[in-house]
Amino acid sequence: MLTLRDISLFYYDVQALDSVNLTINKGQWVVIVGANGAGKTSLVRTIAGIHPSKTGKIQLDGQDITNRHSHEICKLGIGHIAEGRQIFPTLTIQENLEVSGYAVVFPKTKIKQKLEEVYHEFPHLKERCKQLAGSLSGGEQQILAIGRCLMAEPKLILCDEPSLGLSPIKVSELFQLLQKLHKKGITLLLVEQNVEASLRYADYGYVLERGQIVLEGVAKDLLNNEAVKSAYLGE
Repeated sequence: MLTLRDISLFYYDVQALDSVNLTINKGQWVVIVGANGAGKTSLVRTIAGIHPSKTGKIQLDGQDITNRHSHEICKLGIGHIAEGRQIFPTLTIQENLEVSGYAVVFPKTKIKQKLEEVYHEFPHLKERCKQLAGSLSGGEQQILAIGRCLMAEPKLILCDEPSLGLSPIKVSELFQLLQKLHKKGITLLLVEQNVEASLRYADYGYVLERGQIVLEGVAKDLLNNEAVKSAYLGE
């Protein structure tokens, strides 16, 4: 579904990504793990069209999307759940959801249909649909961010550090939710500092260090890899 070939990214004179190669198959759950500053968020934002790559090519279902604008990439079926959730705090829950439908230019009837689908998936959002999003807890805002992403009917979701700032119980609930979406056929690319949890749930993993992929493989194999244990699991 998605391929990256020799993707490099610079912030002025600082190189954030160095010749990254990555493949995601349809229906797969892929995770990118690494320490702070490894380039995980930079990679997601490059795929999403927020940062232009200096070199290389990105393809979605065989179509070249390299350096396309982010709104165009969204319409092609790539959803982006940003780090820190990035909900609109002064809008209501329902307005946050509707924004996504309008962003991909759905007609009002389609937006209403998608709203009902999201509310069916997350009934507590419907119960509180007129509540300002900024008054929600961190875990509730993350659910809203996921619901907003689903409004655009993505076939691939880029999920950037979704467990950041959540309690252990909420982290567990979050990964169970992502697993549920994955079982429904949504392809996931997750970047996470929570190495153990993400590798337990994912199909395939990449380890990113200083902007380079240094290791890749079946997620459960990476979880048992001695180098990964030493560097990220404190073993």
